Amino acid sequence: MPSYDVLGVKGLAIAHKLDCVDANLSSNTICHGKISSLECLYCFCSLFCACLLSVDDNMSGDRDPLVIGRVVGDVLDNFTRTIPLMVTYSGKDVKNGCELKPSAVINQPRVEIGGDDLRTFYTLVMVDPDAPSPSDPGLREYLHWLVTDIPETTEASFGKEIVSYESPKPTVGIHRFVFVLFRQHVKQNVCAPGWRQNFSCKDFAELYNLGSPVAAVYFNCQRETGSSASRRPVKK
Repeated sequence: MPSYDVLGVKGLAIAHKLDCVDANLSSNTICHGKISSLECLYCFCSLFCACLLSVDDNMSGDRDPLVIGRVVGDVLDNFTRTIPLMVTYSGKDVKNGCELKPSAVINQPRVEIGGDDLRTFYTLVMVDPDAPSPSDPGLREYLHWLVTDIPETTEASFGKEIVSYESPKPTVGIHRFVFVLFRQHVKQNVCAPGWRQNFSCKDFAELYNLGSPVAAVYFNCQRETGSSASRRPVKK
């Protein structure tokens, strides 16, 4: 009887999600990565159906990188993106889930907001939901940057900096650093929090009546380790 590679197993997983596969499929064959030709047909058909039912990555909750990266859940609730947000460090664009080294994010990034109405203003928040470590995020969310009154079509440097930029310096594990953009209903005075740790984007938005975010993007960052040669003692 022919055997099949991991594509069939992935198809079977999707088929289970869609309740399209007979519950009597052998779990033993799945564990060994091989399934019968009939089972493979089920898998292929189910995978094909899943592809037909899938929608654009930005609209599908299951494939949204903010959902996959647990930014939605740990930091934000589900929201609808309504404005372009572009973040760059020394010319390198920040894409959801990309990895940047601490040495590449020392200086504050350039943050550009799309749109075409200078009379509309935005608030930008940057937080680390994995401080001090992803396994024990007791300081979630750690506030790295807060800027208000940023006019649409411009960048963060045109806004009012409430909390200065603090560069990421993760010490344990891989940290997510999240930029969240809120649309302001009016220009208003925002008070700097007394400390950076245990900030909450949700509570902040509720306090200042900002509503749901209109854009967000995040990158991953972990501690850079020096070369073993640089740590080797000099022989005398």
